[in-house]
Amino acid sequence: MSKFTFPSRPQADPKIYAYEDTNPQYEGFLKVGYTSVDVEKRVAQQYPTARPGKPPYKIVLSEPAIRSDGSSFTDRDVHRQLLKMEKENPEGEWFKCSKEDVRAAIIAVREGLENEENRYRDFEMRPEQAEAVKKTACYFEQCKKERPDKTSHFLWNAKMRFGKTFAAYKLAKRMGWNKILVLTFKPAVQSAWEEDIKTHIDFEGWQFISRNGLRFEDIDRNKPFVCFGSFQDYLGKNALGGIKTKNEWVHEINWDCVIFDEYHYGAWRENAKELFEAEDKKEQKFGQGEGIELYEEEIMPITTDAYLYLSGTPFRAISTGEFIEEQIFNWTYSDEQKAKEEYADNQYNPYAPLPRMAMLTYQMPDSIRQVAMGGEFDEFDLNVFFSAEGEGEEARFVYEAEVQKWLNLLRGANIENYTSDLKLGSKKPPMPFSDSRLLNMLTHTFWFLPSVASCCAMRNLLTKRNNTFFHDYKIIVAAGRSAGIGVDALGPVREAMDNPLKTKTITLSCGKLTTGVTVKPWSGIFMLKNLSSPETYFQAAFRVQSPWTVKKSDTSEEEILKEQCYVFDFAPNRALSQVAEYSCRLNVDENNPEKKVAEFIRFLPILAYDGSSMKQIDAAGVLDMAMSGTSATLLAKRWESALLVNVDNGTLQRIMDNQKALDALMSIEGFRNLNQDIETIINKSNDVKKAKKELGEEEPSSEKKKEISEEEKEYKSLRKRVQDKLIKFAARIPVFMYLTDYRERTLKDVITQLEPGLFKKVTGLTVQDFDLLVSIGVFNDSLMNDAVYKFKRYEDASLDYTGIDKHEGEDVGLYSTVVSSDEYENMT
Repeated sequence: MSKFTFPSRPQADPKIYAYEDTNPQYEGFLKVGYTSVDVEKRVAQQYPTARPGKPPYKIVLSEPAIRSDGSSFTDRDVHRQLLKMEKENPEGEWFKCSKEDVRAAIIAVREGLENEENRYRDFEMRPEQAEAVKKTACYFEQCKKERPDKTSHFLWNAKMRFGKTFAAYKLAKRMGWNKILVLTFKPAVQSAWEEDIKTHIDFEGWQFISRNGLRFEDIDRNKPFVCFGSFQDYLGKNALGGIKTKNEWVHEINWDCVIFDEYHYGAWRENAKELFEAEDKKEQKFGQGEGIELYEEEIMPITTDAYLYLSGTPFRAISTGEFIEEQIFNWTYSDEQKAKEEYADNQYNPYAPLPRMAMLTYQMPDSIRQVAMGGEFDEFDLNVFFSAEGEGEEARFVYEAEVQKWLNLLRGANIENYTSDLKLGSKKPPMPFSDSRLLNMLTHTFWFLPSVASCCAMRNLLTKRNNTFFHDYKIIVAAGRSAGIGVDALGPVREAMDNPLKTKTITLSCGKLTTGVTVKPWSGIFMLKNLSSPETYFQAAFRVQSPWTVKKSDTSEEEILKEQCYVFDFAPNRALSQVAEYSCRLNVDENNPEKKVAEFIRFLPILAYDGSSMKQIDAAGVLDMAMSGTSATLLAKRWESALLVNVDNGTLQRIMDNQKALDALMSIEGFRNLNQDIETIINKSNDVKKAKKELGEEEPSSEKKKEISEEEKEYKSLRKRVQDKLIKFAARIPVFMYLTDYRERTLKDVITQLEPGLFKKVTGLTVQDFDLLVSIGVFNDSLMNDAVYKFKRYEDASLDYTGIDKHEGEDVGLYSTVVSSDEYENMT
């Protein structure tokens, strides 16, 4: 377990300067340079020979070389702009210009007004990008040989900062693709796709088509082109929900590859809703993805030889078997941080700027938390605690006095009451706005609150006269209609940051800016609302992990301003439950839950304050805290999850194609007519898709619309019925676990080898039948492993008071894997 540290921020202050030399031969010229140290010292270094009298130079200008988004620029960028302004450049950094000219060039660069026509980027792929390209290309090439008439599919499960656009273009070059269609649920990501095409030397001659840019009719069709747009842009929608063919050329081309960007918005629509549920309908629609209702690959009137899916959190796509192992390339946060560790200190490290994440969780003192106890874990409920009433300037917290006490704690006030039960001499917990190690880093933070009213109430409270500490921070309410939809809400944040090395800000949001944006100066996020899924929790948390660097003077090296970023959570059990579930579902190569968590928190160290002491916790501690507060009822609910069973068309077709599997399911009570139900689901869903595809632009008659609508309702209702029945079967498995005494084997082995008779009595299925259903993908292996593990852990804890363990020293079985007694002991 890596030690928890608090790295400090270097005192960087990047500047563009200009000075004139008093020598007459330099009259009318200015030297334009860059430094991250004091300007006066830097210029003096260029005149090392001591002379009597005044210095032989005069500094005429010194301006910050940093943008409001936290990115920095150098003298080279300003030089390019001066050349565009047709200023004479006889040598090196000397230009024949005025200080006003230099200032105008700096403003153009800082505000992004310069138009860089020359290609100047020449970086190579990082090792993991090269691996992704190689694995994907090999898969596509193999599929083309073996199944030339089939379209191939591949998924990149890669966290943000992987460099998906550049890697995808390099894959296109390797495959010899010339016609690429990029469809996205997030049109705001266009800049990344466009920038690589227009600025990197590897893609000279490539063309980029977009809604407000280059048009298809204006391109050279003999050169490679990329067409970028949202589903709404190119797929349209008719009255029935079928696809409009308003862009004929898009539908007429057989694309070399179609790339689905931000694919998780298509794969986890329900979870995406959770991030934005507190916002109005327009923001919810933007947050869930533009054109998401049009995403149905099978009815899209677009043809291609290959599909590439890009996502950072494709849990559902992986767990349902939509992609198998050979169709997936994984690059996770742990992979990134592991690669960062492997470089020697004196080596150039491409991963060095990527911050390590750290989590600090706090159990609130009873005097504060009692007003908001309850919920799933019977603990501090964030949504209740930060609930608010009223609008705008009139918004107030329901428990304003308690929220004020919480604010006092953040800055270390009344900390004695918080730690009154600490032993004499024990250390006080590091609080975000009082501990100097944190205070230095947390100049720009993101506070994630339950509602628009909560955001406004927090702004009103922070700006009250008594909260003088927070008056040094600009407070931005990125919530509600007035804040703008989607990336439009970013403008006020950047405006408030101005030069982020000199300012302090707190951004308040209940959903906006939690996806698809990069704000380099954010270094901490406060999780102040309940989030039930790990996808949404870490989708928001990773907002603060964007690298932040500035160039060092006279070197190509970068000064790292953010070595570590922070997640603060005040509902510990819920937070650690998210960590445990996220790490277990993220790592598909490891079966042991404790090892999965250990690997993840090796790079995301956790400090937890439990009301008496603050300590770093290991994987076993994470799992313990994640389980504390869990009841038998909650564990049983895990066996009623729709994720445990798969009822997509592919799985249902495999059941239909296997008479034994069909007969097995039909032998269970309630499944007598299963074959007819499955046949109806598959046929009706295919009929509806076919009808929608054939309609295209045609306006359907009311009779046709009603017919298709009724067929759609019928097959969806039947699919839900089959799913419910399979879940009822899965829910019988905990009963079997209670009754069996074999713990040293996987549940699968106990079922199939040791107690087949008992299993048949409890579930109604024979051993062979169950094994067959597992093999064709009816049940989700990885989630069953997790559910069995938590069940056995809870069972152990409930019997622990007796002091007797008749299974001491034995291995412990999960669903389809076994952990050693030592490993299990470490977990418990």
